[in-house]
Amino acid sequence: MKRSINSVPGKCCFGFSLVISVNVMAEEIKNAESLPPLLVTSNKTEQQQVETTQHVTTDYSEDLLRTGVDSLESLEGVAPGLSFQPFGQSGVNSPVMRGVTSNLNALSSSTLLQVDGVPVLMAQGFESTLVGTDRVEVTRGPQTAIYGHNAETGVISIQSNDLNGQDETLLSLGLGSRDKQVVQFATSQTASPDKLFFSLSGEYMKQDGFIDNETSGGKADDRERSNLNAGIRWKASDRTDLKVRYRTLDYDDGASLWGSGTAVDTSVSSGTASWNKSSGQLFSVNLDHDTLSGIHLASITALNDYDDKVQQDTDFMASEVSYIARDNHFKTLSQEFRAHGERTGLHWLTGAYLETQDHSLRAISKSYYGLSDLKTDQTGSHYALYGNLDIEYADNWVFGVGARASRDEVKITPEGSYERKQDWTNVTPQLSVKKQYTKNHQAYFSYSEGVRTGGFNTTAASANYKEYDPETVQSFEVGMKGETRHKSLRYSVAAYHMNIDDMQVMQMPSVGTIYLTNAAQATSQGVEASFDYLLTENLILKTGVAWNKTRFDEFVDGTQDYKDNTNPFAPEWNGHVTLRYDSENEWFVSASSVFNSKVYLNPANTYEQKGYSVINLSAGYPVFEDAFLSGYVNNLEDKSYNAVGYQNGYVTVFSPPREVGLKLTWTL
Repeated sequence: MKRSINSVPGKCCFGFSLVISVNVMAEEIKNAESLPPLLVTSNKTEQQQVETTQHVTTDYSEDLLRTGVDSLESLEGVAPGLSFQPFGQSGVNSPVMRGVTSNLNALSSSTLLQVDGVPVLMAQGFESTLVGTDRVEVTRGPQTAIYGHNAETGVISIQSNDLNGQDETLLSLGLGSRDKQVVQFATSQTASPDKLFFSLSGEYMKQDGFIDNETSGGKADDRERSNLNAGIRWKASDRTDLKVRYRTLDYDDGASLWGSGTAVDTSVSSGTASWNKSSGQLFSVNLDHDTLSGIHLASITALNDYDDKVQQDTDFMASEVSYIARDNHFKTLSQEFRAHGERTGLHWLTGAYLETQDHSLRAISKSYYGLSDLKTDQTGSHYALYGNLDIEYADNWVFGVGARASRDEVKITPEGSYERKQDWTNVTPQLSVKKQYTKNHQAYFSYSEGVRTGGFNTTAASANYKEYDPETVQSFEVGMKGETRHKSLRYSVAAYHMNIDDMQVMQMPSVGTIYLTNAAQATSQGVEASFDYLLTENLILKTGVAWNKTRFDEFVDGTQDYKDNTNPFAPEWNGHVTLRYDSENEWFVSASSVFNSKVYLNPANTYEQKGYSVINLSAGYPVFEDAFLSGYVNNLEDKSYNAVGYQNGYVTVFSPPREVGLKLTWTL
C-alpha cells in the first residue's frame, strides 16, 4: 500500500526554522556565556550532538540529579517525544516513541534500551535507577540499521561514569513521603595507576504505598527494591582496554498501581495477595582495541537474565474471583563485533551481531471461566551484519548510507502441544544528507527503516499459539540543529513522517480469545523541538516539545473498524519546560513543568488517560565542605491523572500522588 508524505511536518519545521533564525541572530549579539559541549554515541561512534543526523537529546548526571530524574520513567520530564505506557508495575516499562509502542505479551519493545552497550529488548527489565550514570542519550527515529531489531523507533542509551581513573566515593541517605527510605553508594577507585580500576555502587529503597486495601486494612502497593553494580577495568596497553561489569536488580513489591475500572477513590478491597518479586542480573565484557593503522575494534559479550515473577488481583474484591500471574524466566546471550575508522573525507563502521534466547514462560489467569495455567518453552536466535559509511563531499556536505541484514528464528514448545517454528529475514537501509550551512548550524534529511521482531502468542492457547510477523517502519525525516557562536543557545528541530506496516495489534475475534496479529497499518507524523538556552551565567532554560499524530490506516477487528482512530498510548502533545539557577557557591534551585495530552487505552478510543501537567521542584545546598543536601517536590499540586479503562475497561491505573523528599550526600 503506497502512501504519500503529508506536508504538515514540513510546514511546521519551516515555521520553527523562522523562529530559530531570529533567536540565533539575536543571541549571536547579546550573550557570550557558553553551554557545555554534548557528546553522543548515537551512531556507535563518538561525536558532537549538533553533528548528528537524528534528533538526539543528552542529559548528564548532574542535570538529571538537579532536575529530579531518577528512573527511566521520569525521563519523560527531560526528553520530548518519549513517554511510557501507564502500566503501574516496577521493572516493566513499555516506551512510546513517535506514536509507536508494543504490547507486553510481544516480548519485544519498540524502543531499544542500551546500558553501556548491552541491549535490553523487552518491557520486562526495561529499567534503570540511574545510579552511577554519566549520561543518558535519547535518539529518536528508526535505528535498526545500526542497533538492530527493536530499535524500531529509537534508542535510549545509558553510559556509566565509573572506571575512568577519577577516584571518588559517594554515600547518600534519603527520606521522603510515605516513609520513603533510600540508601545509595558509589565508589570508583584506582588499583594500579593507568592500569587497573574497579567500581562498586548500589541502592536500597523502601516506601509505603498509597492505595488503601479496605479488606486487609493496610496499603496494597508498598515498594521495596535493591540493586548492585560492580565493575573492573584493565588497560592492558595504551591500545587495549577491557571492562567487565555485573549488575543486579531485585524487587519485593506489593500490588501494581491497579484498581477497578469503576473506582471512585484510590482504594481496593482485594482478598487475593498481589506481589512483584522480579529480579534481574546482567553480566557483560567489553573489549576495545586501537590498531596501529587507526582502526578501532570492539567486542561486547553480554548475558541478560531476568525473572518476571508477578501476581495481581484483578477483581479487587474480598472474595477470589479473578487474578493473573506471570512466572517467566528470560535469558539472552549476545555477542557483537564491530570496527570503525576514518580516512580523509570518509567515516566507516561495520559489525556483526549474534544473539540467542532461552525463555521459560508461564502465564496463569483465573476468571469466571475457570483457571488457566499455560507453560511454554521458547528459544530463538538472531544473526545480523551491518555497516555505515559517511562521505564528506564538496562544501560542507555529508552523505550517509547504511544497511543491516538480519535473520530471526523462533521456536516454541507449549506444554502438552507440539513444537512450532518460524523465521524471518530483513534488510533495513538508512540514508542521510547533511549540509553544514554555517559553522555552527546544519540541516539534514534522512530515510530509515525500522523493524520490531515477530513471535508467537504464547498466552493464547485458544488461538493455537498463532504466530505474528515483524512490524516494519519507513521513516522520512528533515531537521535543523546547531548552536550560537558563543554557545549560549543550542537547538534541535525535526519533522518526520512514518509508514507503519504489519502493525502488531491485539485482536479479540471471540469472547475469551485475545491475541497479537499484524492486522493494522498506520501513519505517524510529527514535529519535535529541543532548546537549551543559557539566559545568564547562572540561569539556564531547558525546554522541549513534541507533536505527534498516529492514526490507523487499516484495522478491522471482527465487526469493528478502527480506521482513522488514534494508536493507543500515543499522546498528541508532550514536553517540558525547566528553569534552573546554579550558584557560584554550588547551591541550585530548579522548577520544571511536564505535560502530556490525553492518550487512549484501546484501539476503539473509548477509554483514556486524560491529559495532565505537573510541576516538579528541586533544590540543593552544600551544608558542609563534603556534604550536600538536596530536596524535591514531585507533582506539587497533587494532581490525579489516572488511566481509566486499562485492560479493555477492567482496570484503573492510579497515578502517583505528590511526593516530598530530602537527600544528604557525602563525598568521602
